[in-house]
Amino acid sequence: MSVRVWIGLLAVLLSNPSQALGLLEAYDLALRNDPTFQAAIRERDAGEENRVIARAGLLPTLNWTYNNSRNESEVTQATAFGKVTSDRDYRSYAASLTLQQPLLDYEAYARYRQGAAQALFADQRFRGKSQELAVRLLSAYSEALLAQERIELSRAQRRALAERLELNQRLLKGGEGTRTDLLETQARLSLTQAEEIEAQDSQDTALRSLEAIVGQPLLVDDLAPLATHFSIEPLQPQRFETWRDMALANNAELASQHHALTAAEYEVERKRAGHLPKVSLYATSRQTSSDSESSYNQKYDTNTIGIQVSVPLFAGGSVSASTRQAASQLSQAQYELDAQTVTTLVELRKQFNLNTSGAAKVRAYEVAVSSATALVEATRKSVQGGERVNLDVLDAEQQLFSARRDLAQARHAYLLARIQLRFYAGVLEAGDLQALAGYFRPAG
Repeated sequence: MSVRVWIGLLAVLLSNPSQALGLLEAYDLALRNDPTFQAAIRERDAGEENRVIARAGLLPTLNWTYNNSRNESEVTQATAFGKVTSDRDYRSYAASLTLQQPLLDYEAYARYRQGAAQALFADQRFRGKSQELAVRLLSAYSEALLAQERIELSRAQRRALAERLELNQRLLKGGEGTRTDLLETQARLSLTQAEEIEAQDSQDTALRSLEAIVGQPLLVDDLAPLATHFSIEPLQPQRFETWRDMALANNAELASQHHALTAAEYEVERKRAGHLPKVSLYATSRQTSSDSESSYNQKYDTNTIGIQVSVPLFAGGSVSASTRQAASQLSQAQYELDAQTVTTLVELRKQFNLNTSGAAKVRAYEVAVSSATALVEATRKSVQGGERVNLDVLDAEQQLFSARRDLAQARHAYLLARIQLRFYAGVLEAGDLQALAGYFRPAG
């Protein structure tokens, strides 16, 4: 291997660890590797074929049949002298080319309109799955980072409690402390260790989910954490009624259900068409040789053109039953659309509330962290002056770490609420994910 190749490989190995997997890079991997999204692509492709399949019922059909056979027969004929029997050993063939064009076929027309609705249903389903991919990616990405922040907070709290425990032990040995202070600190330390273990389990689950989406193994250090500066933009538009109108007009799941309802309507028409006549134009070119006993040793070359009319008279009640069945399925589709509309609007309202309150929560927790930090310092000084006890310090430190944990959770929840609001409104685009990616910056 040449020196240039070695240098190139070394450069790659040295550069990869320092390159964090940003949100946009993860989304690019997800587009190529997420199995759920790949399945959605195949579902869309399969659904698109409904349009072509349904249109075929309105187009002409052309069939060619050919038969070539060897025949052995015994022919008995009555004559004036009695019966005469003779053997025939011959070959026969028949070739037929038939063209048929529907002229009046309401069932084929209904099937065509149904196929168009099914293709549109597949398109909207795919649009919804595409938007859902961005939501699932951000959720897993954010959960892994949030778990890491919880782990770091638990470790910091554990270190502080360990130092407090050593101080309690020294004071107890010197006769200045109490065993109660020692036990209180030990209990808080044990709880902190349990919280750290829980956060590690949550992080492992989130990383496994993220790996399944992007299609490659990951460590939490590969991800870009939230930036220190967390800016919050005002929600636009500000009225929920505007978001509701957007959802009713653009939500992919509702749009797909509307197309499913249309397909169910044409299914009723297609079943009802079983009572209607069908008219078609046909043209046939047929060539035969000894095609039957009556045409032995005869050749025919026949061209035919005409109109074929088919009138259904009785089908044992299956047409009426199928129509009633399709009508019931149509009612089912309508109720499912109503239920989906209610669910979508409820989730939309929930995410709208989280957006409007998210900014206030983040700002409140930022103030809480600042106040809790000052409280810890003041409480420690008060203990030294004899005004406070060990438990007061532990409570103040617990309040500080709880506020920092709540602040981290509020930040991640706010970002997820932003993208979910646009998802339920049906207006989530790649530019929205790009805007959120600015909140995640590699350290250093």
